[in-house]
Amino acid sequence: MRFACAFFFVLADFLGAFAEIYLRFVFIVERHEPELFRMIGEAVKHAEDLKQLALDDSIVSLNRENEDEARGKLCSELSKGVSALIDLSWSPWEEAEHLASEAGVPIIRTALGPQPLVAAIDRYLESRNATDAAILLESEIDVDKVLYELLGRSNTRIWVHAGLTRDSARALKTMRPDPSFYVLVGGSGFVMETYKRAVKEKLVRRVYRWNLVFTDYLDLSALDLSSVVQPTMILQAHPEDCCRIIASKDCTCSDSFEKTQATLNSLIAYLVDAFGRIDGTFMVKARVDCGDVHSDMSDTKEALHRIFVEDIDNNETVFYWDQERSGLFLRHRYVLSSYKPDSGLEAVAVWSANQEYRLLPGVTLEPLKHFFRVGTSPAVPWTLPKLDPETGDPLYNEDGQPIYEGYCVDLIQKLSEAMNFDYEIVSPRSGGFGRRLPNGSWDGVVGDLTTGETDIAVAALTMTAEREEVIDFVAPYFEQTGILIAIRKPIRKTSLFKFMTVLRTEVWLSIVAALVLTGFMIWLLEKYSPYSAKNNPGAYPYPCRDFTLKESFWFALTSFTPQGGGEAPKALSGRTLVAAYWLFVVLMLATFTANLAAFLTVERMQTPVSSLEQLARQSRINYTVVEGSSTHQYFINMKFAEDTLYRVWKEITLNATSDQAQYRVWDYPIREQYGHILLAINASGPVADAETGFKQVNDHTDADFAFIHDSAEIKYEVTRNCNLTEVGELFAEQPYAIAVQQGSRLQEDISRALLELQKERFLEQLASKYWNETLRQSCSDADESEGITLESLGGVFIATLFGLGLAMITLAWEVFYYKRKEKNKVQSTKENVERPPIKSAKLGGKMAVGVARLRKRATKIGKKKNVTIGDSFKPSVSYISVYPKGDYRP
Repeated sequence: MRFACAFFFVLADFLGAFAEIYLRFVFIVERHEPELFRMIGEAVKHAEDLKQLALDDSIVSLNRENEDEARGKLCSELSKGVSALIDLSWSPWEEAEHLASEAGVPIIRTALGPQPLVAAIDRYLESRNATDAAILLESEIDVDKVLYELLGRSNTRIWVHAGLTRDSARALKTMRPDPSFYVLVGGSGFVMETYKRAVKEKLVRRVYRWNLVFTDYLDLSALDLSSVVQPTMILQAHPEDCCRIIASKDCTCSDSFEKTQATLNSLIAYLVDAFGRIDGTFMVKARVDCGDVHSDMSDTKEALHRIFVEDIDNNETVFYWDQERSGLFLRHRYVLSSYKPDSGLEAVAVWSANQEYRLLPGVTLEPLKHFFRVGTSPAVPWTLPKLDPETGDPLYNEDGQPIYEGYCVDLIQKLSEAMNFDYEIVSPRSGGFGRRLPNGSWDGVVGDLTTGETDIAVAALTMTAEREEVIDFVAPYFEQTGILIAIRKPIRKTSLFKFMTVLRTEVWLSIVAALVLTGFMIWLLEKYSPYSAKNNPGAYPYPCRDFTLKESFWFALTSFTPQGGGEAPKALSGRTLVAAYWLFVVLMLATFTANLAAFLTVERMQTPVSSLEQLARQSRINYTVVEGSSTHQYFINMKFAEDTLYRVWKEITLNATSDQAQYRVWDYPIREQYGHILLAINASGPVADAETGFKQVNDHTDADFAFIHDSAEIKYEVTRNCNLTEVGELFAEQPYAIAVQQGSRLQEDISRALLELQKERFLEQLASKYWNETLRQSCSDADESEGITLESLGGVFIATLFGLGLAMITLAWEVFYYKRKEKNKVQSTKENVERPPIKSAKLGGKMAVGVARLRKRATKIGKKKNVTIGDSFKPSVSYISVYPKGDYRP
């Protein structure tokens, strides 16, 4: 829209005295700030009194919802004459800027609220690579001012609110993603009270995330900062700026200091002074007709701008000129301080409003860590609820979230150290790892990622094509997971005489019978064989073993020992029997040894089933899964695949043409094991959780119940439960991976961090920590793989000890019997000494008869021709004593 303009010029003669200047300012004010009308009037009056000149002012209330009305008011005021437009609105008004540009009227913007300080803290946040911030201000008007100030100028995503109530605190807690920084802007009273409420609402958790911006000019050293619980950044304008605004060298600005009024007073006074410095040939006032606009004040405008530019380098001026924004703004000196509860305040940066933010020499700020919400879901041993060591109850943090430990928690901690970020572990409000709901949304860990509730998911999360449609996966961190079968170890009957069970009872009885029979037959053959040593003493002149019935049995028994039975019978018949018996002994010993080794070995290695196929084909062992788990879904999917393949095969087979004869087969080429497995699972009943499944397996002591579940959890449980064992090979293998939101920049960063952890073998260390096979050493059967236990062969030692005890008893009997016999001999000798001599004669006669018999027998032997040793054999008896040994004689 073009405007026709006409100027009616009023020339003012500048004779060097302000009393001869007549200026008229038109102010543009937002309609939401009616209090500025009074302040503007007081500021104009203050300038008149200060400069001793006449000023005129007019105020245009800007209603942005009805700008036509405001434009009409502006044109009406411009037609009365104007020296400059002073724009006090929250953002530039295009209509006013357009009119001023065409008419050449100076238009000057300024900021009367917290905008300059907010712009200053925004520079600091950008230096900290802030992506978002929550700003809390005193009033709704300040909120609008800050929004207009930052929109289009700040690179930080902001959330602005007036004050902090319970509702706004709840909104901040549930905001996703969490704000990187929080900024409190206002007077010292408002800022400190709001900070205390934030602490009470548990919003203050991380260091240097809260920033306090004081709009007043109080000395921070006199301010009580004891309620600041975390290291915090504090920004304020230098207290001396207050004195510069009111043009006082020594002043103190209290809490009731009217900053807006003082700023207006100083601004108008500065503008009046600037107009006074313009060459007297220039117009300082012009009437503008919006219908016919002419640009005859351009020279005045340029001269005024030159004065503003010249004053930029003059640090004594209260305002500085911003050419880009066409505004005069307070030349604040910003002081940024770091506050730590343990060390107090420390200034880190000081800069002027017309300068760039910079730190003080030698000052470096601590690098701030990123903050991420990490989602996880309970799973053994990946994410375990941490328990109180005394009560055993789960522990919770101050927000009511459970405290976890486990493989994933250790991995999160290591990643946070490698990538330098802080984190909070969050469990899903509904669901587990995540499944697609009927409405297309997701629950669980995956659902939290899709809604932005979490930034990263570190859990026992399998990579599936369905999940990859809504989230992004990082490289797998665990590739050895799948499905395994857990079963209880059969309870073996322990017996000290287990070695005796290698052979059945009838075999042992047969061995005993063979031993007895052989011993009896040796005695019988030795007694009746004419060629035995007993019946043919002449053939064996040396002492030979006398095979009495007792000796025969001893020979048969000792033949089972490595040293053998000793001297064998001399007769051929006896030797034939012994040879056959020895062959029997060798075969029985070899058979017993081989069967004992096999028996003890197979007993340790024996398991009821060794694969999923065997489990599906048998009917003695029942088995189950966790209802609704990925394992359960696996069997459901495999059953569906089998049914689908069967229908396709049946259709091809029944409808095959002559050219498709190869499809006509009698037997279905695919095993239908998954259908049988699913029927067996449904018959046993799926369990509610893994703990129940392991309990059922443990309760079936006959090893007739199996639990099919995630391999990682089964291996973890096996290392901690001595009764359980895993059978079969791993199947349905799927890796576990970390997930992030789609398109997240974290995907590449986490991938690099995982690669470094793999190089450091950290993942292997985690695996050995949570699947520690050495824990099974505490099991009672842990050493069975290394040898036979004492329980299996303890009977051997008992038999040895029994033999030792029996030998000691026999020794005691022998000593007793010998002493008794010796005692009887002594008594008999005494009785013989006391008898009459006639008895001695009779005894001597008997001895003579005995000697005669011996000589007669020797004579008979001497007449025989068969002599085995020497040329002749002359047995003789020289003397036989019937008295006891010793010196005693009757």
